[in-house]
Amino acid sequence: MAAPLILRWPNREPAHEALITQLQPDRVIGAETVPGSITRGLWPGIRSPAKQGSADIASASREPWVDANGYLAAYQRAIGQPALLAHSQNDPERGVPFDTLELALIEARVNGGNFILSVEPRYRGALLAADPTALEAWRSLARTASWLRQNEQLFNRPTLPIVTALVEPGFLTSEIANLLYRRGASPALTSEVPPPDPAKINLLIAAGLKSVPETAYRHASAGATAVTDSAPPKGWTTIKEDTDRTIYSVGKGRVVAYHTRIKDPSEFALDCIDLLTHRRRAARLWNAPAAIPLATAGGLLHIIQYGGPVENEIQARVQGIYKSAALLRPDAPPLALKVYHRGTATEVFPPAIRRLAVVQFQ
Repeated sequence: MAAPLILRWPNREPAHEALITQLQPDRVIGAETVPGSITRGLWPGIRSPAKQGSADIASASREPWVDANGYLAAYQRAIGQPALLAHSQNDPERGVPFDTLELALIEARVNGGNFILSVEPRYRGALLAADPTALEAWRSLARTASWLRQNEQLFNRPTLPIVTALVEPGFLTSEIANLLYRRGASPALTSEVPPPDPAKINLLIAAGLKSVPETAYRHASAGATAVTDSAPPKGWTTIKEDTDRTIYSVGKGRVVAYHTRIKDPSEFALDCIDLLTHRRRAARLWNAPAAIPLATAGGLLHIIQYGGPVENEIQARVQGIYKSAALLRPDAPPLALKVYHRGTATEVFPPAIRRLAVVQFQ
């Protein structure tokens, strides 16, 4: 069953009903707090020192910094907590494009959670004043919400476990998960050590934990790479010793042990991608620096675009050999894509991505 569409609209008046009806929410709330909802997320989009009007943008020479919360929905689910996100944008100093409310719903739903649609004051005022830009964003939100409901079978599927990260309640594993997502590693998150299967789990991340379960090292013994920031057992064979970490040979695989707690989760995420190698990544994008990919079971590649619309083709690759692919978007009919085989992966070139694209491989 699809997650309910929840709209936060304080001080509801008869004059507002046409707008509310257009969205067709399952539930309308006022200012009250919904039990189990979490508000610590960041408003999604891109940030940079450059500004244009009310929108944060990236300059030509800088990679955009993406604020994203998809990881948070996945993290909440992994630790057995509700994945109902309820952050809002009420900072008068930061103007954001109206369609980022739609983006907040997309990233939650793609990652198996839900989001309470809280309309920021500037957006709400523009809607009530019949501002054309605000009304177009509202129509787009309604269209996407309907599409997400109609295509719920595309979402809430297990993430490909090529990179699997162990998480627990607390900031550090949450932030490691955050940066793994943001860096495009497409991680599967879990609070329990899965059975070793190096053919499926190439890299097991057991960093930031209060203590590393002994069972995590079985992945290395079976032939995978385990990454930790805790002191390893004695007696392992050292392969290489770096300034910040030591690599050990364990059974058929290896353990990469950092000497201290992870202080820079962003650099750590890049290190993990290097350990995996680009050839074995679950998903990879080119020409889309503000997009985040997520590869899930059933041959699905989700692409969430956090910046402005991408008009040209982007290059996208997912692990697995497939014969065909279709591009699915809320704002356009399905489009067949030509596939190219690249080693153990399949590559496509999806065009015209506004906020969300799902590539369905067969």
